[in-house]
Amino acid sequence: MKVVILAGGLGTRLSEETTIKPKPMIEIGGNPILWHIMKIYSHYGFNDFIICLGYKGYFIKEWFSHYYLHHCDVTFDLGANSIQYHQSKGENWRVTLVDTGEETMTGGRIKRVKNYVGNETFMMTYGDGVSDININSLVDFHRQNGVLATMTSVIPDGRFGTFDVEGSKVTVFREKKDNIQKINGGFFVLEPGVFDYIKGDLMPFEQEPLANLAKDGKLFTYAYEGFWKCMDSLKDKKDLEDLWQSGNAPWKVWDKTGGCTESIQNKNEQASDGKQDLRW
Repeated sequence: MKVVILAGGLGTRLSEETTIKPKPMIEIGGNPILWHIMKIYSHYGFNDFIICLGYKGYFIKEWFSHYYLHHCDVTFDLGANSIQYHQSKGENWRVTLVDTGEETMTGGRIKRVKNYVGNETFMMTYGDGVSDININSLVDFHRQNGVLATMTSVIPDGRFGTFDVEGSKVTVFREKKDNIQKINGGFFVLEPGVFDYIKGDLMPFEQEPLANLAKDGKLFTYAYEGFWKCMDSLKDKKDLEDLWQSGNAPWKVWDKTGGCTESIQNKNEQASDGKQDLRW
């Protein structure tokens, strides 16, 4: 089953960093949050990714093209025109990067990867949210209900307090989690039929498509009350970084030891014109 990740938005609330790189490439613990999201899915055996690019999409393409350089020691033998990677932390990932346009809305991005998804069930999430959700349980829930779309609903953190007033006097102050409505937390499971609900590039998936799916009785929600957090501000980034550095990041469901593959020797063949170059 393929996993579609939306990674093309502007990320204006993180403009301090997104003027340089796209939001999904903002790092937590030395790796982009996009990498963390992919590791969650990979832990459950889902390794075929379609990433929808937009704003500064070339940054993501370049990062993946240099993946080994980011994650292992390397020896360049310029005389032999070879590259040797040491203790490479390989991932069993297949990654398709699709330019879905800088101005395209979330629904339009999903529609644009229809041909890459094919006629099969697929998953979709946003490139800025992590969770310790059990992906297998989510997929099982979707299949048991036989609907076109399953959306994970979550309780947002209590970043905003709520209170009761009498005139200008505050009578009760409480954390926002009390009696709060759940919100869309991403981590969707979708059937190809959802493409019929998306009419063009400028259609947000969260508006007319989901509204019509709900109206037709084809949208279910998987209620999740475990850890979920969206990186929507610099404070969110700091909170996630602090959790990671503590060694107790809830979303790190994969093997904490990581593991290494055998060293990889990449020797380039001589080009037909007699020239050689280093490439990867």
